[in-house]
Amino acid sequence: MSESSKRLLLISNSTLYGRGYLDHAEAEIRDFLGGMRQVLFVPYALRDRDVYASKVAERLGSMGFQVDSVHRASDSRAAVESAEAIFIGGGNTFRLLKALYDYDLLDPIRRRVEEGSLRYMGASAGSNVACPTIRTTNDMPIVEPPSLKTLGLVPFQINPHYVDPDPNSTLMAETCEERLLQFLEENETPVVALREGAILRVERGRVMLKGVAGARIFCRGQAPRELTPGSPLEL
Repeated sequence: MSESSKRLLLISNSTLYGRGYLDHAEAEIRDFLGGMRQVLFVPYALRDRDVYASKVAERLGSMGFQVDSVHRASDSRAAVESAEAIFIGGGNTFRLLKALYDYDLLDPIRRRVEEGSLRYMGASAGSNVACPTIRTTNDMPIVEPPSLKTLGLVPFQINPHYVDPDPNSTLMAETCEERLLQFLEENETPVVALREGAILRVERGRVMLKGVAGARIFCRGQAPRELTPGSPLEL
């Protein structure tokens, strides 16, 4: 299948400081979904799925989209098979991935996105599971999924909510940068560290950085480099 068939919108965070839920991403969401009117939402990253689904339905509804939640479907795989677009929300990445395994949804989502018949939108944890694994999530492993392997829709890892090292900080814990460099000591897969407000758009075989914030690219054996909004991602 052609890489150009895949269409993804990978958002670092669903809420930006000082703004409402998905406000900073609204223009990108509207453009990405285009004339589509229905979105299948995956609320598995949070425990209260009903409340989460209602929140997303209200917000996307204000943009003109109808939202159905996969957790309310009598057959979750059938819901994925019939969807035009899917939105996987943020929360705990381990809980999200375990549920995707429990309901056997990884294969149908992967297949349909790769063939170009399902547009994929993720925020935070939902962006993490588009990667080869969830090894660069920031989340605590509150549950244990069968594997750390995920959808593999992009050939790199994402670290959402990336925070730059603060030379004036008195905090003695590891920085985000140090943790990602440790990841590269054990893994060769590049990491795209998305600051809050950053968005990746995958389309026509290209990956572009969108949104209102930049990103840092981590590759083994190289110094981290900067990527600014409006630039293509090259690894």
